[in-house]
Amino acid sequence: MPQAIVVSVNGGPEVLVPTEVPARSPGAGEVLVRVAAAGVNFIDTYQRAGIYKVPTPFTPGMEGAGTVEAVGADVTELAVGDRVAWAQSIGSYAEQAVVPAAWAVRVPDEVPDDTAGATLLQGLTAHYLVTSTYPVVEGDTVLVHAAAGGVGLLLVQLAKARGATVIGTVSTPDKERLAREAGADEVIRYTEEDFVTRTRTLTNGEGVAAVYDGVGATTFDGSLATLRPRGVLALFGAASGPVPPVDPQRLNAAGSVFLARPSLAHHLATPEENRWRVDEVLGAVARGELHVNITGRYALADARRAHEDLESRKTTGKLLLLP
Repeated sequence: MPQAIVVSVNGGPEVLVPTEVPARSPGAGEVLVRVAAAGVNFIDTYQRAGIYKVPTPFTPGMEGAGTVEAVGADVTELAVGDRVAWAQSIGSYAEQAVVPAAWAVRVPDEVPDDTAGATLLQGLTAHYLVTSTYPVVEGDTVLVHAAAGGVGLLLVQLAKARGATVIGTVSTPDKERLAREAGADEVIRYTEEDFVTRTRTLTNGEGVAAVYDGVGATTFDGSLATLRPRGVLALFGAASGPVPPVDPQRLNAAGSVFLARPSLAHHLATPEENRWRVDEVLGAVARGELHVNITGRYALADARRAHEDLESRKTTGKLLLLP
């Protein structure tokens, strides 16, 4: 019987239990995939803890890559043996996963399985942030929080590719090095100096066009204070906890700024939009224009340790489970 990680009750990392599960077959419009790599993401921790509600029991993991082992009825664009990746199908923490064929995309030959499994969820998040939530244009200055994290490193690269000046925030010298290697023009160690004051200084008091904030509670007030008039605060995560309710008048006081709370699902509204974003992201990886930094590889049975490491906020880059 194949192995999977099963969450039977919401809680801490200890509820991630390696379990033998019945073998599955794909239904109509689905493919069965032998999972080569499953990405570990903060959304997995929110679902595990019950912050984002998923009926229990369930197998976590929204992202993965592997090889198609069987196809269901009505599947015509994929075949047994195809290498595929996906980013919005729960159940990837497993040796086998059933994935909707409409959301499984072929992986370019130049992209290995582990890179494909590490790229899509964070890569597509970074893509919609810089192309849709606030479309970066040449000459913009933007602020990226947690610039050495998985999404942060990709955001830095994609914003630079669109002609922006990028300011990143990090906590340690090692993380500063990673952010600069990704292309950040300026890096602020928020443990040593106030990022609001420093950002205002770097922008000659003007503020930034956009803040990409996946941290949440501890950075929200400062993020608002760094925006230029009519700037955009893209709050796409809550690694430090959820932001308390906000008086809309604060947006006026900050300069008629915009607050967005986007999510990936709403930016993959159709298979066509998914294909466009995937092709741009994986295409950039295949051409060597976008680098995915995999910093942690864990056996499937070590999912608990992977979550503990991620939630410690001491990690950089991307964490993977390798069934």
